[in-house]
Amino acid sequence: MDTPSLTSDHHRRTIRGARYSLTWRTDAKGIAKSPYFELADADGERWMRLCALSSIHTSTARDESMSLGEPHVRTEADAVVVTVSTESTAWDRRTLELRCTADAVELTLEAHGGGDIADVTILGGDGILPTGASGTFRSGFEAQSLYVPSPTEPVAFVRPVWSAASLGVVGDADPGRLNGVFSPPPLALAFGRAPADDPFTPGEGPWLATWLRAAVEDLRFTTLRFDPVDDGGLLRLSHEGHTTVDGVWRSPTVVIQPVASPAEALRDYRDDLVRAGFAGDDAPGVRPWWLEPIFCGWGAQVARAGREGWAPDLCRQEIYDEFLATLAAASLDPGTVVIDDRWQAQYGSAEADTEAWPDLRGWIDARHAEGRRVLLWFKAWDPAGLPVEECVTDAAGRAIAADPGSPAYLSHLDGIIERLLSPEGLDADGFKVDFTQRTPSGAMLRPAPDSDGVWGIAALHRLVARIHSASQRIKPEALVITHTVHPSFGDVTGMIRTNDVLEHDASGRPVSVAAQLRARHEIVAAVLPWHPVDTDQWPMPNRSEWLDYAQTQSGLGVPALYYLESVEDEPIDPEHLSVVGRTWDEYRKGLA
Repeated sequence: MDTPSLTSDHHRRTIRGARYSLTWRTDAKGIAKSPYFELADADGERWMRLCALSSIHTSTARDESMSLGEPHVRTEADAVVVTVSTESTAWDRRTLELRCTADAVELTLEAHGGGDIADVTILGGDGILPTGASGTFRSGFEAQSLYVPSPTEPVAFVRPVWSAASLGVVGDADPGRLNGVFSPPPLALAFGRAPADDPFTPGEGPWLATWLRAAVEDLRFTTLRFDPVDDGGLLRLSHEGHTTVDGVWRSPTVVIQPVASPAEALRDYRDDLVRAGFAGDDAPGVRPWWLEPIFCGWGAQVARAGREGWAPDLCRQEIYDEFLATLAAASLDPGTVVIDDRWQAQYGSAEADTEAWPDLRGWIDARHAEGRRVLLWFKAWDPAGLPVEECVTDAAGRAIAADPGSPAYLSHLDGIIERLLSPEGLDADGFKVDFTQRTPSGAMLRPAPDSDGVWGIAALHRLVARIHSASQRIKPEALVITHTVHPSFGDVTGMIRTNDVLEHDASGRPVSVAAQLRARHEIVAAVLPWHPVDTDQWPMPNRSEWLDYAQTQSGLGVPALYYLESVEDEPIDPEHLSVVGRTWDEYRKGLA
């Protein structure tokens, strides 16, 4: 079926695609009075009561729908398009467009007028109905489980459908914020009819996928949230007042499509962005050395800090020399060494701390002489050492984050990368970019004076893109590792890091490290299939889990060793390191 069919009877109109139908009433109980479309599968079993209300709130006006017009239908070559006009309290005119193709229903909002966008809600919104009902309305889902392609604490890739979900670029380890491990993750969700019995294992299909389609420069929000209450839910995009409209604005498109499984949903999502020209379909130009086993000093620093102090203080030249000696004694030969947090005197300006690293260039030269490469840990967004005029600031004028919308900062960043990677500088081989989830967030934050005001995911993409392009220009073989697990970031990263390990499921039970990282690898493989994976190894709950995961890593990507001396006060003995060595040997045979 290339074009869906449109049929009518006395009280209903129905659009039928290959795997769905969309129906609405045309009588006195139609959309204007009861603002719901019925979305069902091909057999007529309902998936959603899809709410026709939506909102585009601004910094100065709540967007409440005062009335809905009757749906207007037009037929295109490959789609049937339904448009619902809205009388709005915030906009001169606002419409909801439902474009029904053979495979999917695609929702896009359009607003005419002016304002600074705060929150956008789709699949629901604020309004007043002719019945007198008012407030926030949501879509209803005939589903029991929700698949969320992003690590969270508690660990719950599969969760009950009325659990909230946040996909975005803001987070940390504080309560309710540990959802930025992938930043950004795929902006996609899937709803399943089977119960959520296991945090890793989706139930049998069918499933209903939903994802956002937009150019990355239009992803000017910090988070996409699934916002459920009781038996209803909507999607919320947090623009935080940093998207200015003067004329016409169109939202990212919400694609709703039946699928067989969440894995199929992620593959279809990626393919959709590629077809739209919003993501590339090329491998990142992998160099053989990128695939060599990695030693990252962070875990070893933390293990020592348990006895000696704060872990960043142990990022020192003499301590890393001791780490290398331990590796040599165990006959472990990593192809890449990552100098982790913190070799810098200040994070933002990224000047080497000469007290901790009296000869960083010489140390890197020595690793090159051994046939190894050196990556520098790079803390994204940190303003320390940067001029305040290159930064996003708070209401008091204090620097909060570097501003990639500032030409002055981008020029400064180019100079930093030159100093760190060029033969005239430190001659390092690339970066492990961390803390991308520290993207600035807040309605009262202000961009740098020369900034174009880029915000949210779009701002993070510009930052990572500049790090990547400058690195490649200065050293074409440079490797940039990020945890940006989104198809539109594929062209600005060389390797995807699966990032920090979490601890418990929703019932408080410890969760297997290997199971967590396997689930993450499956997500990366679906949305960025050509990118190698840095399997990470931080933090490990105990020595047994560490050793189990060390033996699993080579099947999930590039092995990464973080621990050398102990894990949670349990000593690592030579026989444990010999197991890692045998795993690396087998892995390297597969590279030949």
